[in-house]
Amino acid sequence: MKQSRTMSLVEAVTNVAVGYGVAVATQLVVFPCFGLPAHLDDALAIGLIFTAVSIVRSYLLRRLFEAVRVRN
Repeated sequence: MKQSRTMSLVEAVTNVAVGYGVAVATQLVVFPCFGLPAHLDDALAIGLIFTAVSIVRSYLLRRLFEAVRVRN
């Protein structure tokens, strides 16, 4: 079954949104273990940057694999 580009994007965004929450929570727990300050606003900002990168990465990889599948 072929996944549409729109559904690829929806899947990628959903996956990354869940990852964003996990990442922010992880930063707040792990940063102090390394002597780094753990401020919620910083964790949210850092998480947003990595979230944007993850959305693009996930979408492009999904489209690449779909293109490979179609060619075969």
